[in-house]
Amino acid sequence: MGAPQVVTVVGPTAAGKSDLGVALARHLGGEVVNADSMQLYRGMDIGTAKLTEEERQGVPHRLLDVWDVTVTASVAEYQRMARAEIDRLLAEGRTPVLVGGSGLYVRAAVDALEFPGTDPAVRARLEGELADVGPGELHRRLAAADPEAARAILPGNGRRIVRALEVIEITGRPFTANLPAPGARREVYRTLQIGVDVARPELDARIATRVDRMWEQGLVAEVEELAELGLREGLTASRALGYQQVLAALSGDCTLEEARAETVRTTRRFARRQDTWFRKDQRVRWLSGAAADRGELAERAVALLERPVTA
Repeated sequence: MGAPQVVTVVGPTAAGKSDLGVALARHLGGEVVNADSMQLYRGMDIGTAKLTEEERQGVPHRLLDVWDVTVTASVAEYQRMARAEIDRLLAEGRTPVLVGGSGLYVRAAVDALEFPGTDPAVRARLEGELADVGPGELHRRLAAADPEAARAILPGNGRRIVRALEVIEITGRPFTANLPAPGARREVYRTLQIGVDVARPELDARIATRVDRMWEQGLVAEVEELAELGLREGLTASRALGYQQVLAALSGDCTLEEARAETVRTTRRFARRQDTWFRKDQRVRWLSGAAADRGELAERAVALLERPVTA
């Protein structure tokens, strides 16, 4: 199929995707296109581990700081924005490097993926039920209707649970039936997908270190500032790892130390879900992101670029 038009760098949180994305974009003379759903939000910098300007090493990063924290995320809207950036770069003869751990966002950008519409009446009724009985009850309902979707969506993520139940009701099919099976996926672009693989014990340790660093860098103050801008009212942003836990502490539901421990625990669980998602896609070429191999990671990724992309 020839050289890739688009390169994606995927894998679990704290695996080292961002640094590899910068290295590949520099090698290719391309740009990084963000595929992390929470880095789309303005002001959510520390808790999402956005690279600083210095860490970006002069490489333009697109689709960062796009939405206010009160905006509800839309994969369909992300798809439109991401493809516009990809098409612009391809027209300029440059390579887009998509970087992020939001699996559905990556798929939406590079695969022929269409999203079911919405029904305001159904959505309003389900959101009313969410307010009345809480996400746990709706998650149990989802598990009965679509076990695979329930496994992929955290029990506390009311927004995504409501969306899945809405799609099931509108289409009469499981939510996951609207996603093509791995063998039926069609790419919009010739894509090389690189996965950063880190052994579970090392990844768990990295996550704990990252959360400690976020606290030291001022995550609590960042959340306080964003709360003034409506973070609590944001259906998507308020659920972000770290932000949700700090908001709970600021509301008096737990201590800040308990919030930190809960952030580590939920981030580790989320990383496992990310890994499971990406492992299902046989197109992903996995490279070790172990600490001992970090210096070689970019070199091995560049070597993959020199091989033809196969279906």
